[in-house]
Amino acid sequence: MSIDCRTRQYRDQKKLARDEVFDAMLPDALAANGELAARGLRYTELPALGLAVEGRTITLSEHDGKLQLEEAASSEGVVASLDSGALSNLVQDIQTTMGLAMTSKVEITQGAFDAWIGWEPVLRALLDARPVHEAGAITLRDRNDNPLDLSRSFTLDDDRDEIAHFIHEAGFLHISNVFSDAEMAAVSRDLDAALALAEPDDGASWWAGDSKGRQQAVRVLWFHEKSLALRDLLFDDRIQWIAGLTGDSHDGSKLGAEGLVKPLDIKTGLSDLPWHKDCGQGMHSYFCSGMTVGISITGADRESGALGVVPGSHRANVQTAGVDPSLDLAPIKLETRTGDITLHCSDTLHRAHRPTKRLRKVVYTGFRLAPIPGDVIPKTPREVERAARARLSNVRDRISASGGDASVGGYEE
Repeated sequence: MSIDCRTRQYRDQKKLARDEVFDAMLPDALAANGELAARGLRYTELPALGLAVEGRTITLSEHDGKLQLEEAASSEGVVASLDSGALSNLVQDIQTTMGLAMTSKVEITQGAFDAWIGWEPVLRALLDARPVHEAGAITLRDRNDNPLDLSRSFTLDDDRDEIAHFIHEAGFLHISNVFSDAEMAAVSRDLDAALALAEPDDGASWWAGDSKGRQQAVRVLWFHEKSLALRDLLFDDRIQWIAGLTGDSHDGSKLGAEGLVKPLDIKTGLSDLPWHKDCGQGMHSYFCSGMTVGISITGADRESGALGVVPGSHRANVQTAGVDPSLDLAPIKLETRTGDITLHCSDTLHRAHRPTKRLRKVVYTGFRLAPIPGDVIPKTPREVERAARARLSNVRDRISASGGDASVGGYEE
């Protein structure tokens, strides 16, 4: 089984001028995939999309069963204003529609923000020939061709081929009894200490506010650098076996981690992330599927904010932030105990449900795919990468600056 669905290479990225996109790339894509994209547009019932870039505006809309490009903006539909750099990123899957909003690189000047977000899978159909997901297109089956038991959890002793088949089909796993209570208690103490030392705007933590306006640290970035107990576990065989699970080139040699607490009564900030894919900001075709691993420090149930996943969504070209109301794949909650781990593909829709009675603690780490042979992954300076991660704590402000409502696109309950 393979979950490697990469179709692009980093070395092929380049800066595309506006007219190069409007006059060459998009017409070529329309000739190749115009009918496929139009089918997705009709299925999602989205309006036309206008792209206004540095004095020139084009509109993409469906006519006679094909997606077509017209000069000038339409009086109907959604219009997004962006510069040529943002356009270049969008058409190369470096940033998604949501990714541009999160980085303040787009402004919606006409129409609804959620329509802009909804256009993402249609653009992928046009540019990457990925059909927009339609109801009934994905079935979840076990190795005997019976319906997959989505409530199943595994142990480290279970058949690895069976486990690999499950993640290929469903896009997630629940592995029970991986670490001991004592090991999790040690990690928990380190997390409490790191949270106590965190300061607002320190560039190494995310903060959230409760109903009384009190702010508290809820996520420690680069937690592996602050916890010796965790570092020992990350390179333990009980985690490292995951790298070889699917037979792809996942790398377990450089695992980092973030430590999270999910308190009660959180009203502002990014504590309990709603539905999203880890590739929701962009780069799906360059790194999916990586595998994100959650280590349950406290365990989680329906009263303490269990992780929600949409089984099979890693195989579906759907919007990457929020859940389209037409999506037929049903979400479930992964209830865990202390020492369990969860795993989900980077393009599986998932969310953090808000705890209602007890807080939850969890550590997230992940396995990336090794570079495609011959590809060259650019090295981002460490301080730049860290600053970008820290800035996500203010994502609601950026979405609002783009002309959207933070309740749309998956960033509110």
